[in-house]
Amino acid sequence: MGSFVTGAFGTVPGLLLLPYLTDGLAVPAAVAGLLVLLPKAWDVVFNPVAGRISDRAGVRRPFLLGGGLAVAVLFAALFAGGSAVYVAAVFLLCATAYAFFQVPYVAMLAEITEDYDERTRLMAWRMAVLALAILVSGAGAPAVRDLTGYPVMGVSVGVLILLGTLVTYLGTAGVAASTRVTTAASPRELWAVVRGSKPFRLLLTVFVVQAVGLGTMLAGVDYFARLVLGDSKYQTVLFVGFVGPALLVMPLWQRVGGRYGKRIGLVAASLLFAVAVVGLGAARVLPVGVVIGLMAFVGVGYAGMQVFPLAMLPDVITAEERASGSSRAGLFSGVWTAGETFGLALGPGVYGLVLALGGYEASTDGAVVQSSGAVLAALVGFTAIPAVLAVVALPLLKREEPV
Repeated sequence: MGSFVTGAFGTVPGLLLLPYLTDGLAVPAAVAGLLVLLPKAWDVVFNPVAGRISDRAGVRRPFLLGGGLAVAVLFAALFAGGSAVYVAAVFLLCATAYAFFQVPYVAMLAEITEDYDERTRLMAWRMAVLALAILVSGAGAPAVRDLTGYPVMGVSVGVLILLGTLVTYLGTAGVAASTRVTTAASPRELWAVVRGSKPFRLLLTVFVVQAVGLGTMLAGVDYFARLVLGDSKYQTVLFVGFVGPALLVMPLWQRVGGRYGKRIGLVAASLLFAVAVVGLGAARVLPVGVVIGLMAFVGVGYAGMQVFPLAMLPDVITAEERASGSSRAGLFSGVWTAGETFGLALGPGVYGLVLALGGYEASTDGAVVQSSGAVLAALVGFTAIPAVLAVVALPLLKREEPV
């Protein structure tokens, strides 16, 4: 249920914040992309701090509650402002609060079980719920926005985050406490531990590079629907086509991981994702039904790209904790979530830059007729860039098994 918090916060800003700035507040595309990036880039520094704090505390659940409640309130306020400065400031506070929920939430898996296959099963279920959360928030938020406007949409998503927080906190009573003793290492020594773990660094690099591609594609859904397909109503349909299959294929990826290993599963999922995204490059001449079908294959690949790295992470954490004899789950999870957050935030920045290079014109009503260059930029940012980033770092996994 915590995936309703992570799914909503990871999806809706990446999906709607860039259009809100460019077509609601008339912020130039390149500047808007930077405003979306900078608050989450802060998490690269802060997430490891949040992880170290929860490690020292020896518990996770109080941070889940406090962080989640703060995210719900701040998210409701995010789309209520009338200036770019306000949006950037509230988003910064929201990202800070989110760190205190996300980092303990990710760290908990390594502490609930040490069984290799059981972690894959648990992660498959978590990702199935995450897919549902992305479907609800990613398809529902644009629909609510179109009916009632951005402020009501922000409050609605805030309520979803609140419900996810409360159920996660209440449902993990008695099972989420850390039992390891945390050493009083300095920040420099803790960072040295992370740098010294080659399996962690390889896995993190692949995951972050792919997250940039996913963030770029997510930021482009609104523009792809409006400019390439010619109708904003396809935004919801694209999301259903993307996320719906992910709800169904988690058992399939679980069997692939059990039979061939998590690394092979990740490579296979990434290649499937890239091939399907490349096919979307012909969207302007393809029937809409074919485009939705390709999005379904993108969703199948995306599901595996999420399951396998997150199932590998606790294996790496356990190996490092056994070697050190102290709790490192929060630290490693903090660095991991910082990388993921930065990658997903960098995606809108990349997409905003591509739009700017294509000559996209910002407005306050989204009614500007865009040039052919802007349409091409919307297509390239949605297809070519995510496809390349999905596979470019995979050779790192081929050279060394991360678990």
